[in-house]
Amino acid sequence: MRLIPAIDLKAGHCVRLLHGDFARETRYPADPLSLLDKYREWGADWLHVVDLDGAKDGSAGNRSIIARLAAQSAVQLQVGGGLRDLAAVTQMLDLGAARVVIGSAAITRVREVRSWLDEVGPERMALAFDVRLDEGIPRVATHGWQQQSDLTLWSALENFSGTALTHVLCTDVGRDGALSGPNIGLYCEAARRHPRIQWQASGGIRDSADLHALTAAGAAAAISGKALLDELIPLKELQPFLPNA
Repeated sequence: MRLIPAIDLKAGHCVRLLHGDFARETRYPADPLSLLDKYREWGADWLHVVDLDGAKDGSAGNRSIIARLAAQSAVQLQVGGGLRDLAAVTQMLDLGAARVVIGSAAITRVREVRSWLDEVGPERMALAFDVRLDEGIPRVATHGWQQQSDLTLWSALENFSGTALTHVLCTDVGRDGALSGPNIGLYCEAARRHPRIQWQASGGIRDSADLHALTAAGAAAAISGKALLDELIPLKELQPFLPNA
């Protein structure tokens, strides 16, 4: 399993949100480019970047920073947040992102996103489904986690049956930024239901034991923000999950 460090951008700053709540923000003093350099030195070969302003209201205020990050060598960028039409997807890839992440549009504009997947290719596009558990059922949230739908994760995936969909990022919003441990049961069920998908697990990672548990659950990658920003896990324990360590 690959560990992918995450940087969330809001008004040009690195931040973390608790449970996806824009009103519960922690701002970090670290410069995004310095963080990329640090994670590259650790051995990461991918960086997950979320444009929170784009996710919330579709603005493009962080694009210049993303372009500078994408221009760096050795680390490939996976970028999401506010990519709601093909023009935005194409622009992000032209900026240098190796893979785009489509969230809300994968729920609200299924037919179009299916065509984007065909045009861009399965390695250059991931779908992101942010879920909240409703009596154990993962239901999808959209628009920067501000809107809750009745759609389940499983029915959302059914909308993309017959496509070459390969990468899916699933975040348990209730655990995101909380350091409460990932939802291992969710990813076990996801890998069992859809073994051909390369699942990316996000939300709650707090120590290397969580990374080993996600590996056993069948996750192909783990996205971690807060635990890495706060350096809660010794680098030696991260190295088995960092390809260039």
